[in-house]
Amino acid sequence: MNLKEKQRLVKKWFIYLQNLICDHVEDLENEYGSKKKFKKNKWKHGEYRIIEGKVIEKGGVAFSNVIGKFPKNFAKKIPGTKKNLNFWSSGISVVLHPNNPKFPAMHFNTRFICTQKSWFGGGMDLTPSLKDNNQKKYFHKELKKMCDAHNKKYYPKYKKWCDSYFYLPHRKEMRGIGGIFFDYKMDNWEKDFLFVKDVGMFFANLIKKIFKNKMFLKYSKKDKELQLYKRGRYVEFNLLYDRGTTFGLNSGGNPKAILMSMPPNAKWK
Repeated sequence: MNLKEKQRLVKKWFIYLQNLICDHVEDLENEYGSKKKFKKNKWKHGEYRIIEGKVIEKGGVAFSNVIGKFPKNFAKKIPGTKKNLNFWSSGISVVLHPNNPKFPAMHFNTRFICTQKSWFGGGMDLTPSLKDNNQKKYFHKELKKMCDAHNKKYYPKYKKWCDSYFYLPHRKEMRGIGGIFFDYKMDNWEKDFLFVKDVGMFFANLIKKIFKNKMFLKYSKKDKELQLYKRGRYVEFNLLYDRGTTFGLNSGGNPKAILMSMPPNAKWK
């Protein structure tokens, strides 16, 4: 299979997954009694969708397909750019900030990038405001099961990578309860693509499983305050350390789509 065909298949998958995830979120809103829908924002390199609902206070699901040339200094960090700065990239990025602080904020992204080399990257993680050990155990148990179906080395390797990646050095704390993170995955395209698709389906189904259990739970003002402080940590990470933010802003991405990951409000102390 040539590179053009691979790019076509990957792009088609990311568009399908964007629609599926949006459908799942809108189903939750409907079940809660909300009629909120995603607002679609098209731009020349894709489409990002934003929802401000009763279950999801602010959520963003962005698809992008960008073709361009990296700035010289930034290109030094990217494989396959020594002789040519041109690139092709496509991906999907999702951030869901729940209204109820008893739900975790949820993040997911997968991407396929082509320079003189080509690779997959991505991952997912949860950022709870309140501790819930049962939810944490369930999430990691199911995530491990999905990874093990492809390779038993994936979960321990990508979990460790996630723990070290989603870390705030200036706070000396993790952003949340972890998940998986991987990058520069270029072992076997067919197998890697199957894994990336499974990661996407796992996240799409996880949205409903996480929210259905707690959708109608009550919460206190103190719970909401804790959520706002946790969101402050989220802002700090995304603006200071997130590779996706840096990559998007240096590759001609849409700032509105890139910064849709910001929560609707936050506090610091």
